[in-house]
Amino acid sequence: MDATKVIIDTVDRYRQRRTAPLVLELDLTEGLTQGPPADPLSAILSMRRTSLADVLSGLKRGGKDPRVKALVVKIGTQPLGLAMVQELRQAVTRFRAAGKLTIAFAETFGEFGAGTVPYYLASAFERVYLQPSGDVGLTGVAMEQRFLRGALGKLGVEYQIGQRHEYKTAANTFTQDHMTDAHRESMGRITESVTEQVIAGVAEGRGLDPAKVRELIDRGPFIGAEAVEAGLVDRLAYRDEVYDEVKQAVGDDSLLLYVGRYAKNLIARKLPHPGEQTVALVHGTGAIRLGRSGRSPLGGGGAMGSDTICAALRAARRDDNVKAVVFRVDSPGGSYVASDAIWREVVLTRKAGKPIVISMGDLAASGGYMVSMAADVIVAQPGTLTGSIGVFGGKAVIGGLLEKLGVSSETVGEGANAGMFSPTNAFSEAQWARVNAWLDRVYDDFVNKVAEGRGLPRERAHELAKGRVWTGADARERGLVDELGGLEDALALARGKARLADDAPVRIYPRLSPLERLRPAESSEDKSAALAQVRLEAWGPIAHLATELGLPSYGPLMLPGGWTIR
Repeated sequence: MDATKVIIDTVDRYRQRRTAPLVLELDLTEGLTQGPPADPLSAILSMRRTSLADVLSGLKRGGKDPRVKALVVKIGTQPLGLAMVQELRQAVTRFRAAGKLTIAFAETFGEFGAGTVPYYLASAFERVYLQPSGDVGLTGVAMEQRFLRGALGKLGVEYQIGQRHEYKTAANTFTQDHMTDAHRESMGRITESVTEQVIAGVAEGRGLDPAKVRELIDRGPFIGAEAVEAGLVDRLAYRDEVYDEVKQAVGDDSLLLYVGRYAKNLIARKLPHPGEQTVALVHGTGAIRLGRSGRSPLGGGGAMGSDTICAALRAARRDDNVKAVVFRVDSPGGSYVASDAIWREVVLTRKAGKPIVISMGDLAASGGYMVSMAADVIVAQPGTLTGSIGVFGGKAVIGGLLEKLGVSSETVGEGANAGMFSPTNAFSEAQWARVNAWLDRVYDDFVNKVAEGRGLPRERAHELAKGRVWTGADARERGLVDELGGLEDALALARGKARLADDAPVRIYPRLSPLERLRPAESSEDKSAALAQVRLEAWGPIAHLATELGLPSYGPLMLPGGWTIR
């Protein structure tokens, strides 16, 4: 009798899971990953984190699924980049337009701190709930720049750095004690553009006049009760109260399911059949360097290796089943030579007759723009930071510091310029001339390729370059970006250009079997040459600080400092 009851209960639970209304759930407290892990260490670190692609795919399909009734998202304190937030807002807006209930819940939008971007995300939802003890840190957008010239001078450190041109402001950090006019103009326009986007989004989402939102930003931050009164939040409620309300709206028999799990279940049913025409998706994330992609166990984040990305693009180009390629780029740049190698593979993919579409993430600047500019179409979010078409290079001269410390240094070498890159002594006049010739060469090559790839006169490309960083919205107005949108938009464009069905499957490249992952590559043409690896970085956990100090961590086409708007 007991066995019969167990069987009946099991069948009932299975039937319920197949037929009950679904409430999709998304927990953002640990953030999202941009794509699949590139190496074993990244796989471990991202083991329990949902990917952005899974969320976008799940919400797109959930909007068409009659079983899916609602979406509940917990917005946490883990920072999300502005472009990623805009991609989520876009997906939520489309899901909401399909008649689904959308609810955002947060314990706080900034606990005694800024919370503009997290709240901007929440404003796309039909209902916004806040824990009674929480606040809304809607305070606007600010970008801060520190100048080290005075402190370094006291230490006896001087910098010899050249830049191309006035908007490539990395050198200013070390050679100035304040913002130049060009520096202030560039950063001022970025904050202005982002603020415009935030105001427009909050106004539309909350049904407020844009002028009112601007006024609220100047009044923020808000205590919870004040946020309700201002119309920024619908109700103060704890988590249990929020979920009780959801059940009342969609039915007590509804089931909760994470968006990522929902997306994976659907993807399993939609795997490409042998010979089926597909879109290849290549992810390029992190600073660009020569060699293979990977991450250091010492910290410092992942990197986009030219060998890995080039091999992935070659594999996709040579696969007869791949009819189009989407290259997802989220990078502040890095090595000029590595960026140029990837640029060449993008050009060859396009020449092979396979449409290639760029989908930009939070950052696709400097070298990140170089690897993008030759594509058929560039898609960016309004808040993507891109451009920075320029170069800087030089060195720190620490001879004065060593002298103060009582450290002496002697050099023995053959060749007039053998020691020119030593940090002990300044460049000679002849050596400085060689540095500037190199900077001119790199800049001219970069700008000429921008002009060619974007169909611009060379002089116009130069005016848009000069090292200036643009938001995606401003870049589109100037022809550096073609479309505003996210990854799903880029995939749709790629399918359309290749004349594929709207639901044609997507395959991540490199696509390797377990056996291919284990065996060594036979040649540089082998697909397994695209595998990433764990690497020991020179600077480890202080890689970002090394970049701030002008040290050669990744290369001259690097967006200096921390530029992600959160």
